[in-house]
Amino acid sequence: MKPLVYVLNGSNLNMLGKREPHLYGTTTLAQVETRTRALAEELGLQCEFRQTNHEGVMVDWLQEAFEKDAAVVINPAGFSFASIPVLDAAKLIRQPLVEVHITNIHQRDEQYRHSLISLAAKGVICGLGVEGYLLALRAVASALKHAQA
Repeated sequence: MKPLVYVLNGSNLNMLGKREPHLYGTTTLAQVETRTRALAEELGLQCEFRQTNHEGVMVDWLQEAFEKDAAVVINPAGFSFASIPVLDAAKLIRQPLVEVHITNIHQRDEQYRHSLISLAAKGVICGLGVEGYLLALRAVASALKHAQA
């Protein structure tokens, strides 16, 4: 059976391609999903790709990933900066958890610079646009492969 990875997307990412394209680009979340699923297949991973605007739903999904012993790629978006519940759920994950941000949060306004979710992440990719999702998926695949060796 293929290793499972949840690719979880937080608030407003359903508006990717429409919302502030000067920051986030014009690629839609559907296009990100298509690319992510294709790469997951190539890497021998089973991919569960989801987006929510609701903090509690994100917590539920992280708990589900924990129960299924899945790895996680997460773009927590706005949940990054104030959500203790999402952080606590992310801390449950036993497999690699890689955090992704489309923009370089360290170059943003102060309120966007300090992600709480990073405290639970094996690694963080930011500032590389939607390519960050693919890099994160490759990092997860590599970590899972090394853990099996």
